[in-house]
Amino acid sequence: MLVFRQSKKTLRFVLFFLLINIVNTSANFEVDSLISVLKKEIIKSKMYIKNKENKISNLKKLLADEKTNLNRQYFLVNKIIDEYHYYSFDQALFYTEKNIEIAKKLNDQFKVSKAQLILSRLLVDSGRFKEAIDVLDEISKSSLNGTLLYGFYDNQKEAYSALSYHTVVKSKKTKYFNSYNKFKDSLASRISQTSEDYLASLEKKYRDNRELVAALAINSQRLKSCQIGTRTFSMITFERSMLYQLRADIVHQKKFLILSAISDIRSNVKDNASLTELAMILYSENEIDLAYQFITFSMEDAKFYNSQLRFLNISNILTSITKAYNIRSEEQNTKLTSFLILSCLLGLFLFLVAAYVFKQKSNIAIARNSLKEVNLLLQNLNLKLKSKNEDLKDLNKMLLKSTEVKVHYIGTFLNLYSEYIDKLDIYRKVVSKYIITNKTNDLLKLTQSKQVIDTELKLFYKNFDESFLQIYPNFIDEINQLLHQEEQIIIKKNEGLLNTELRIYALIKLGISNSVKIAEILRYSVNTIYNYRVKIKNGAIDRNNFENSVKNIL
Repeated sequence: MLVFRQSKKTLRFVLFFLLINIVNTSANFEVDSLISVLKKEIIKSKMYIKNKENKISNLKKLLADEKTNLNRQYFLVNKIIDEYHYYSFDQALFYTEKNIEIAKKLNDQFKVSKAQLILSRLLVDSGRFKEAIDVLDEISKSSLNGTLLYGFYDNQKEAYSALSYHTVVKSKKTKYFNSYNKFKDSLASRISQTSEDYLASLEKKYRDNRELVAALAINSQRLKSCQIGTRTFSMITFERSMLYQLRADIVHQKKFLILSAISDIRSNVKDNASLTELAMILYSENEIDLAYQFITFSMEDAKFYNSQLRFLNISNILTSITKAYNIRSEEQNTKLTSFLILSCLLGLFLFLVAAYVFKQKSNIAIARNSLKEVNLLLQNLNLKLKSKNEDLKDLNKMLLKSTEVKVHYIGTFLNLYSEYIDKLDIYRKVVSKYIITNKTNDLLKLTQSKQVIDTELKLFYKNFDESFLQIYPNFIDEINQLLHQEEQIIIKKNEGLLNTELRIYALIKLGISNSVKIAEILRYSVNTIYNYRVKIKNGAIDRNNFENSVKNIL
């Protein structure tokens, strides 16, 4: 019993181990596929940038219109700032300051405060936390309504959170952290529990407390409400990668960093972190080429955006990755040089071998040429002999067929003559009987009747048809191929094997082309024969050469 329980435990362990391996293999395959997609997206990034620049250019054209009033300008500049916010810090800063000036000209405190909040958020997102707080300190809270007040507390919270994280002065860290908690509490009292910000805050709380299952559940809920190619999707998937990092699940961490990076590229977010984090992981896994490609692209984005904090973070790891990449390149160059030298030596050896073989071949070639000439001569003689044999076989076949035809028609000819002699004898006896019995009137009727002639004519046609088609069995099909589709000849049931038109052209095939002679043989008038010939020729595909084509039927 104990052995049985141990076996069950072992089996469960093995099955669990296999399941884990299958899941990991599937996840790794998915990551490899996503990396391929990411590399394609990097190539396509120029197209995304072009589309964004076109959109910004159109907004700027609308802004430059002299008829655009200040309120309209304020609206359009806000649109331009939205496009530049995560794309170009310098341009976003320029247009944000421009909007503050426009709002002041409008003497609209709401618009001034809104523009200042946008400026403070821009400074927070670009790592300029102290400057962001300075801008926020200039804003009077009493002038803010619910929406702007929410933004005010959120910007304060994010600025002090970042300062407490980045400062190295312990007393300052405590001060900043207390300020962070103060503004976080102020924000919590104004936030809707169904909003994205509330869910993001709740997820962060679970993450900080290491309640990772609950944090992942909240993240999944957030992820359902957004699509790839948006800033929100990029942030949520980046935060999900952080959760998997805390769970030490490197495969899923990479997966969601890749998805975040893809979304950043599609939405032209130049101020991004996911690609840098992914490059660091790949570097730790010794995927130097991929790490170098991604960190280089990330550095170009940071330069383009002019993010000091991001640029600093990337610079810290770019040196290590670049150094590893250069070492890898040098190693590859060393290997390539060694391989090139080896290839040259091998090539020299092969050249010497080829020279020796060529010399031997030259000696053999002389003997082969003589043998080749003899073989060619023999082949020509064999071909001639084969051709003669084929001609002889064809001739034998023709002679055999000719003999068979001759035998057949000699038999048919003798049989017909014998039948006609018998019929003449019968006819003679009938005539003699009528004369002896003095039945002259009956004899006269018999001689005047065409029944005998008609019967014999039908028999003649039947014998002719059978004999001709035995020699030329495909005659009807060959004739129809020379005629248009609608003019092709179809034999009716009461016409026998051939009809009158076909018998005429059968005689032409046999060399009897004179209409008078044909009329005598078929017992028709010359005009009838002529009309039949004209009718058939009119239906021919090639009327002028029709009868010659009939004569050439095999």
